[in-house]
Amino acid sequence: MRQFKCLSGSPPRVVAGSHRPLPLLLLPLLLAGVCIDCYKPVIIVHGIFDGPKQFRNLSKFIKEAHPGTEVTVIDLYDNLASLQPLWKQVPDFRKASMAIMQKAPDGVHLLCFSQGGLLCRALLSTTPNHNVHTFISLSSPLAGQYGDTDCLQKVFHNVLKKNVHYLCYNKLGQKVSICDYWNDPHYRPSYLQHNIFLPLLNGERAHRDMKAWRENFLRIKKLVLIGGPDDGVITPWQSSHFGFYDSNESVVEMQNQEFYGNDTFGLKTLDARGDVLMCLHSGVKHTTWHSNFTVFTSCMEKWLT
Repeated sequence: MRQFKCLSGSPPRVVAGSHRPLPLLLLPLLLAGVCIDCYKPVIIVHGIFDGPKQFRNLSKFIKEAHPGTEVTVIDLYDNLASLQPLWKQVPDFRKASMAIMQKAPDGVHLLCFSQGGLLCRALLSTTPNHNVHTFISLSSPLAGQYGDTDCLQKVFHNVLKKNVHYLCYNKLGQKVSICDYWNDPHYRPSYLQHNIFLPLLNGERAHRDMKAWRENFLRIKKLVLIGGPDDGVITPWQSSHFGFYDSNESVVEMQNQEFYGNDTFGLKTLDARGDVLMCLHSGVKHTTWHSNFTVFTSCMEKWLT
């Protein structure tokens, strides 16, 4: 696993060996070393209470850095609809993503924000024929969420984090997306028994598809994890790097998590391959990750070629 705070972009690639006539307007671009038709499509999956409009800046950053890149922000389960259960959302995001993948024989990149990172993990794990090259998880509660935040209060008014497990760990609660990754470290048996999403995704609760899901997830070439201490929503913020609380609410880092040690979904294997990269930024609030140009240039640009 490599951790970094700043990455420089890789040099642009120039298409060679093509005999197709090119418009004269493209010649200056080629002479300048600008890549034409060689960047993989980028699929963006939004977070809770978000939609495509929140990603206009990020889409612009990508297209300006890598001219000709096809960028698609999937327009599904926007805003309040993002509270729908995650297992309901996953098949629809898979269908929309596969339509793009099938037109991209060289693969695609998956860039997923906040709750979207968990949707993308599920999409990757349950799709045997995906061709995702790089999965960028942008400030996502990958190991779960446990905190009194503004987001929590939008869903459960005036409910403190210590009481959310009463609402989430039952059949009705599991129909609200945030409950699908609510991970109360003080009620771990209830989390493992009643949460029907994250324990399965992490392989913390055994199920018959574990081996297949692990193989599917390991089809990716790179996993880029982005987060920081001033996020203000993802709690603990280290969840964006697969860290999480123990029963004393002390943070246990990724390498000491049980799902890492047991390699239940392939994270340890990816790390051993050198394909897990962590990017840490301080001073970035949760709702500004996708519009922060410095975050884009230091944490994303290099991996979206």
